[in-house]
Amino acid sequence: MALHEPPTISTRALSRSFDGRIAVDGLDLDINRGEVLALLGPNGAGKTTTVRMLNGVLTPDRGEVRVLGLDPSTDGDEVRRRTGVLTENAGLDDRLTARENLEYTARMRGYSLTEARTRVGTQLDRFAMTEVADLQTAGFSTGQRKRLALARALLHDPEILFLDEPTSGLDPAATREVTDLIGSLAREQGRTVLLATHFLGEAGRVADRMAVLDRGRLRALGKPDDLAAELWDGVPADLDLGGPVDHAVLALIESVDGVMRTEARATGATIAIRDRATMARVLATLTDRHIDVFGATIRQASMEDVYFALESSFAAESQ
Repeated sequence: MALHEPPTISTRALSRSFDGRIAVDGLDLDINRGEVLALLGPNGAGKTTTVRMLNGVLTPDRGEVRVLGLDPSTDGDEVRRRTGVLTENAGLDDRLTARENLEYTARMRGYSLTEARTRVGTQLDRFAMTEVADLQTAGFSTGQRKRLALARALLHDPEILFLDEPTSGLDPAATREVTDLIGSLAREQGRTVLLATHFLGEAGRVADRMAVLDRGRLRALGKPDDLAAELWDGVPADLDLGGPVDHAVLALIESVDGVMRTEARATGATIAIRDRATMARVLATLTDRHIDVFGATIRQASMEDVYFALESSFAAESQ
């Protein structure tokens, strides 16, 4: 992102209620161009409501929102022209074939028949749907429907993608393909992606940051590593030293700058370190003392680790 480039998506005190129940409560959020943000939270946390307000489908009760510099409440048509949306429900017309669904959408977006057919052909190839292009979607599997809906969301080369559970219903191979595509759209083409999902493993592979909603409130925002550092005192790591270690070896490891804790294990030790550079110092210290090291593994916290730790802390606070 350029030095003075404003966020692609920005909200301030964004709020929305339904029948007196708060769905989104004072959301402050900035998302930059080319960034993949994973929007996480349990059912009812406010993820879908947030996406609908960002895309101009719902009007906020309070607060401000800007998408590509536009207010979705008053410039909804222009926002939707420049964004793509994939909802959990594919929303296909089952009376039409896969090709007809895509061509209809392309024509609605103003493309000529020739251009529409070119774009549709490209998307059908990209999502490996050419062989079923002329079949009615009524008989499609969940995975086929999801791939077709994602193809439709990308027809017009949107600057922003709002994706709600894009990999649900997909087999592992298709899940990997869709996840890789999401990552490439951001890294190689500068697209901004807001990814609302329950599939933390896939989100962790492509997301730059994670935002965790809890009962409509933004409770955590940042890179998984940074949030992990706030949750836990040190990064866990394992040392394989070929067998049990005595107190002298543990004391030697603890003397290294950046080592925060040590614990003996059957084949060595588990330690907590400040950062990766600390591990290099530990290995150098052990080597200098002629202590054999058969393996060293830094266990970086995954997005799943961070998310479930946060969820546990939210639950404890509410008790």
